[in-house]
Amino acid sequence: MSSFQVSKPVLAGKELEYVTQAIESGWISSNGEFIRRFEAIVSEYLGIDGGMAVCNGTAALHLACMGMNLEPCQEVIVPALTYVASANAVTYCGATPVFADVDSRTWNISARTIEDAWTDKTVGVMAVHLYGLPAPMPEIVDLCRDRGAWVIEDCAESFGAAIDGRLTGTFGHAASFSFYGNKIISTGEGGMVFVRDAEARSHVLKLRGQGMADRRYWHDVVGYNYRMTNVAAAIGLGQMEQAAMHLAERQRIATVYREALREAESQQLVSLPATPRGFDNCHWLFSLVLECAPDSSDDAYAFRQELMDRLECNHGIETRPFFVAMHKLPMYAGLQPHPLPKAEKLSSRGLNLPTYTGLAEEDIHAIAGALLTELNKLIG
Repeated sequence: MSSFQVSKPVLAGKELEYVTQAIESGWISSNGEFIRRFEAIVSEYLGIDGGMAVCNGTAALHLACMGMNLEPCQEVIVPALTYVASANAVTYCGATPVFADVDSRTWNISARTIEDAWTDKTVGVMAVHLYGLPAPMPEIVDLCRDRGAWVIEDCAESFGAAIDGRLTGTFGHAASFSFYGNKIISTGEGGMVFVRDAEARSHVLKLRGQGMADRRYWHDVVGYNYRMTNVAAAIGLGQMEQAAMHLAERQRIATVYREALREAESQQLVSLPATPRGFDNCHWLFSLVLECAPDSSDDAYAFRQELMDRLECNHGIETRPFFVAMHKLPMYAGLQPHPLPKAEKLSSRGLNLPTYTGLAEEDIHAIAGALLTELNKLIG
């Protein structure tokens, strides 16, 4: 095992105590007090009513799409640079994801890149806050309002991120969160979905629990078993009670990394994401782009892989590449007639470094030093 993992859960609160209580209560499946308490504490933190805990973040995205009544033959604009769940949730509904390029400095979609991807079949936009930096939601919401489209926020990576003090998840018609084991707040596996419209929210709640209405075992729609367990929610409650600490740790780690990588950035070996004024990056993972990589995507992929292998083998440092651009995946390759150069470049050059609560300052400097050492060796 690596000396430094990219991410790992840190259970520093009452998680064990709450899990023990859940087990002792006998409620270990999809009913129990911890589900209600976890939903309430996340909803209160975000300032949004009606959070619905689910089994994972992908289920949350799927439910959000269904809450928007997404149908076959409709199109949803999705960032080309994101995790595959963003596109898959659209596909689950029989609709088509249309991929938008991203901004080369923030790595997120913008109103301009969305406009470039818009068609007469577009009904909505899925705005992803990549690696913890918010997408420019005010301009995206304005554009969609003007065109009569809805907005879903994929907040899987952005818990605690904000624009002018307003948290991600509060801008769109719906929002989804992930609480997977590598997220800032974790339930092991889990997620949460928010839907603003009360009628749509009620429909999503029904879909989450196999489509059962008020009458026991009466199902008037085809639903899904997307519920969270009481045990997972108990972990989440313990995590949420320590949310301020976990978020503060991400800010501390990012500050130290930026200082430690200042030399590499000044030498144009790497670049870090730009943070527009008023934007608060929660730094789910500390990420950078290898500016010194070769120009061609294939060569850049190979260069990054060699760097990752050297960091692992020579220094015990686990790293992670950026997501593969969606239109490069086999099942989506035929959907994109035009190249998306910024997403493609970032996908081939992006790198995530170890980022987790408790990572020591001297370890961050050691990771940055190892990165600089190996980069200098590779470029000669």
